[in-house]
Amino acid sequence: MSNNSEIGKAFDFGLFQRVFAYTKAYRTIFWTVVIAAILSAAFAVLIPHLVKSIVNEALSSKDGELLFTLTLAMLGTLVGQVIAQLSFNYFANLLGESVIRDIRVKLFQKMMGFKMTYFDNSSIGVLVTRAVADMQRIGEIFSQGFFVIVSDLLKMLSAAIYMLYSNWRLALIVFAILPIILIATRLFQQAMKVAFVEVRSQVSNLNSFVQERIAGMKIIQLFTREDIEKKKFRDINEKHQNAWLRTVWYNSIFFPIAEISYSIGIGMVVYFGVIQNIENVGLNDEGSVFAFFFLMDLLFRPLRQIADKFNTLQMGMVAANRVFKILDTDSRIADNGTLEKTEVKGDIAFDEVRFGYVEDEEVLHGISFEVKAGETVAIVGATGAGKSTIINLLSRFYEINSGHIRIDGTDIKEFTLRSLRSHIAVVLQDVFLFADTIAKNITLGNPDITEAALVDAAKQIGVHEFISSLPGGYQYNVKERGTMLSSGQRQLLAFLRAYVSNPTILILDEATSSVDTYSEQLIQKATDKITEGRTSIVIAHRLATIKKADKILVMEAGNIVEMGDHKSLLEKGGYYSNLYEAQFMAEEMA
Repeated sequence: MSNNSEIGKAFDFGLFQRVFAYTKAYRTIFWTVVIAAILSAAFAVLIPHLVKSIVNEALSSKDGELLFTLTLAMLGTLVGQVIAQLSFNYFANLLGESVIRDIRVKLFQKMMGFKMTYFDNSSIGVLVTRAVADMQRIGEIFSQGFFVIVSDLLKMLSAAIYMLYSNWRLALIVFAILPIILIATRLFQQAMKVAFVEVRSQVSNLNSFVQERIAGMKIIQLFTREDIEKKKFRDINEKHQNAWLRTVWYNSIFFPIAEISYSIGIGMVVYFGVIQNIENVGLNDEGSVFAFFFLMDLLFRPLRQIADKFNTLQMGMVAANRVFKILDTDSRIADNGTLEKTEVKGDIAFDEVRFGYVEDEEVLHGISFEVKAGETVAIVGATGAGKSTIINLLSRFYEINSGHIRIDGTDIKEFTLRSLRSHIAVVLQDVFLFADTIAKNITLGNPDITEAALVDAAKQIGVHEFISSLPGGYQYNVKERGTMLSSGQRQLLAFLRAYVSNPTILILDEATSSVDTYSEQLIQKATDKITEGRTSIVIAHRLATIKKADKILVMEAGNIVEMGDHKSLLEKGGYYSNLYEAQFMAEEMA
């Protein structure tokens, strides 16, 4: 998407209303902020009024009692202003944090329901930026943007009204300068909107680049690509720097203009009100001149700051636009099923199933097969044959193009996603572990799995001894992605994770491909046990591990080319026989 489409109008009221709608749940906090803003404006104008009264009434008449009274009033006003401003700042930030908490939760829930296709085509770094950095920008809409702007506008309006009330001639002199700042502010705001869109885009690119390189650091070092990646990072970083420098340049132009305008205003008030002391000003109104110094600061300073606060508001709006685009993304698996089954037998049937990850590019070309409850079915074939695709479709991570997939004679679309997936456990080749304890990585927070049941399961599949040998045992923290464990150890934990869930349908996707011989023996032993009475689908590249399978499906280029048990397929002398002989000879020669 182009930056121009993202910039849109200078201020998108529709988008703002959508963000603002999240404040409905916090009306008390909202009105507290409003009241605090009004009080802050009232106290701010009251101070120059008291200054005027002190000069014109107390000092001119040398009335000590009146001076003391007005001084106490000034002190009370200052205390009130401090309390009002503190309340405003606290509750504005509280409202902002409450809103982004709700949006962040909604965004996370939305992303958890996305199809795998969405994550296949999306950068993790960009998604992290949306969920973290962009969320903070949205919070600043309330804490540093909108409400601050409204508060400043109230102060400016109050100051302008009081100027006209106090001395309209001096007020007109001051007002004559305002168009200069207003025009500069408008041009500044439009330029900064474009600049901040570019900044957010470069931040996303930077996050994505850094995250990918950290994740793939081993590859970078193994292939000595440090210099190349360093150059790429320098280029991306330079683009990020240039985007920020544009905002600095715009600030460097605007704020001197605002300061000069403010200084000119003070000079004109001093000239006409003091040096000349012309008749139109009034000889007995020296207090107005002093008051105007405060009032001009109250009028000009917020005006200069509003431009900066509007920048914050614009950045928040850009961030909100990016986040809402994800929230508006329709990438969910249709969960229209109503069937909730606590128990299933495990019969599986694929009927002329066609599927492609990309439109018009089929991966499966109308495959059909059946798995009876309790059977162990193995799927073999070359890389890209469509083996893993079958298990992705069975769990409904993707939607099929045509055909039917049934469990116990019922189309899987009739099941709720939660019910369907609760009966299926998958052990993948690439094991993912969270930065948490072994126990929590296995149970995934399921309260129904007790510690005793966990230990018993580990003993049954022979991994209890290995876990107990670790510091802290089941409470051992595996760190991010389980980097503290070997690939074989991670695979064993993934197998135990599937085992304790007590699935009806067990899927092993190349589960022994990255483990050592000892771990493979453990998994094979556990496989024999866990597959008893369960429907099992095993995808394997080591054909020796699937000899006992009830049925073997041989796939090639998205088609099932052979089907049968190990013995019959060898006797057939076809694709499977050739594959087995080639692998057997390779192992013999190794």
